[in-house]
Amino acid sequence: MRLRGPQPTLLAADPAGSSRAGGHTVNAPDPRATAGLGDLDLHLIGEGRHEQLWRALGAHVRDGGTSFSVWAPNARSVSVIGDFNAWDGNAHALEQVDGAGVWSGFVPGVESGTTYKFQIHGADGIWRQKADPMAFHAELPPETASRVFTSTHVWQDDEWLAQRARRQPVNEPMATYEMHLASWKRHPDGTFWTYDELADPVTGLPGYLADLGFTHVELMPVMQHPFGGSWGYHVTSYFAPDSRFGDPDGFRRLVDALHQAGIGVILDWVPGHFATDEWALVRFDGTPLYEHPDPRKGWHPEWGSHIFDFGRNEVRNFLFANAVYWLEEFHADGLRVDGVASMLYLDYARNDGEWVPNKYGGHENLEAVQFLQELNATVYKRVPGITTIAEESTSWPGVTGATSGGGLGFGFKWNMGWMHDSLGYLKREPVHRAYHHGELTFALVYAFTENYVLPLSHDEVVHGKGSLLRKMPGDRWQQLANLRAYLAYMWAHPGKPLLFMGSEFAQDSEWAESRELDWWLLADPAHVGMQSMVRDLNARYREVPALWLQDNDPAGFAWIDANDAGHNVFSFIRKAPEGSGEPDLVCVTNFANSTHGFYRLGLPRAGRWAEVLNTDAESYGGSGVGNLGELVAQEAPALEARAPGGSPAYAILTLPPLATIWLRAPAAG
Repeated sequence: MRLRGPQPTLLAADPAGSSRAGGHTVNAPDPRATAGLGDLDLHLIGEGRHEQLWRALGAHVRDGGTSFSVWAPNARSVSVIGDFNAWDGNAHALEQVDGAGVWSGFVPGVESGTTYKFQIHGADGIWRQKADPMAFHAELPPETASRVFTSTHVWQDDEWLAQRARRQPVNEPMATYEMHLASWKRHPDGTFWTYDELADPVTGLPGYLADLGFTHVELMPVMQHPFGGSWGYHVTSYFAPDSRFGDPDGFRRLVDALHQAGIGVILDWVPGHFATDEWALVRFDGTPLYEHPDPRKGWHPEWGSHIFDFGRNEVRNFLFANAVYWLEEFHADGLRVDGVASMLYLDYARNDGEWVPNKYGGHENLEAVQFLQELNATVYKRVPGITTIAEESTSWPGVTGATSGGGLGFGFKWNMGWMHDSLGYLKREPVHRAYHHGELTFALVYAFTENYVLPLSHDEVVHGKGSLLRKMPGDRWQQLANLRAYLAYMWAHPGKPLLFMGSEFAQDSEWAESRELDWWLLADPAHVGMQSMVRDLNARYREVPALWLQDNDPAGFAWIDANDAGHNVFSFIRKAPEGSGEPDLVCVTNFANSTHGFYRLGLPRAGRWAEVLNTDAESYGGSGVGNLGELVAQEAPALEARAPGGSPAYAILTLPPLATIWLRAPAAG
């Protein structure tokens, strides 16, 4: 480890409230007063229930200087070092505050922008220089110090927040664009766009996403991380936005601009494990403070990282306060919690003998369960209208169930089963799909057991998996047609659609974090057509409440024909609530590479049905086969067998090859 400045001598606290450094006595006022720490703060820290922990700990500019406070209960001594004292650990010793393991002090003259670390003499006798766990800002990697930071941003999103507080995300339209800030766009010299460049209402994210009609953007972790190749999932500073793109107020301006454009902001958040860098959280005070001391519970063998000690009150407090911080201080609209499955199971990625059963002999991590319930109960209480989303890939019951009933309390769960099954089906040549028809229909067996997000995320387009386009079989025209049909099928399916950046214009190569997307593809009409179709998908999606008002209710869905494997056709109804006056929507997908003419489709009502979307439209790059914008459904004759699926009406239509069509019901009456 590279230490800045001279090595300190051992500091010993004086009973009279002074400290001795190098033979000199430095008078120290009451550390609680200078740090702004009250008795209630210390009580809540000790109980592990300080919901705004960042206001009590860390670096805060006050009259004439900055107060510093840090939790290091087992340290022998703590000093603050920085540019202001030539990184001299003898200059500014902190005093231990009784009862909560907190060290505090005040340094005159220190202002916002100052670089600092904590010099800690650990319980193991080793001196360490540590970044502040509560730092609001961090140095640009590869430098590792923290920066004092005071926000001056004035928010302009009051109207957005007021509307958000009245919403219930499960019953709202939610089409999410997942993205990695560093590789969306770059300058010609390869440098990153800054937060302010990304916030530009015309050339940046707000204009782009509003034009395409996405309701939300999900940002892969923006918390400070030293290694860009981790994509942000190995965090070192949980309270600091990534300094590669600017300062924390730059990130506030980005969120503000997105809100003013009508775009919600979801942040990827990683409470399951943390980075191994020795200048960060690891053995912070000379003991395994944040990580579990038993490597069978404190080390992640798959990801090579440390696992938080979920059984420790102060550690759980650090994490759920961090969640509140991003929601309150940065106005985030939701948190997507990474790796929930790895938190729930003690034997995750472990062989027999490498894990410790819980007190009942099972493999469930009861302490992590308690943390997740505490997390969700806390954030939903404090910030109305937000949502939490679990990346959870197992059959754990009640992920989105209420905590009062033993559930984990999340707003949504990623539907990894739907993703695996549907991609498995789509990668097959159409001639073979009839034998795998159930891979698409199976998702409806469990579609309403949780509130689901349908994720086509970054994980599906890296590490040799190829882009979504390259997963599709056939020549280039067929690949594009398959992808268009698949996305329209997905948008109509129960669950909230999520699409990783680049797929909206059919990115050809798989994603790499080291370069920008292949924007040059938009010189090709076929890729412009894909982007145009996604724009129309989102527009129709917002316009048809049947697609989202009952998204988590089986009453909102019915198959027309789930069994037409011979034609590779799937047809279903998305139903509007009874009495709402809103029209139903029918989705029909032909995953065969041939046109089905004179196809008899059961429909719930006679009358003129509007074809509001056809992925085979020429404007999207398709062949232009369709139904001239509408079709007429007739009552099924009384003496004749009812229409397919037992429907009371039917229509004869043309199903284009490798295409999805959406049909909007005629007006009632």
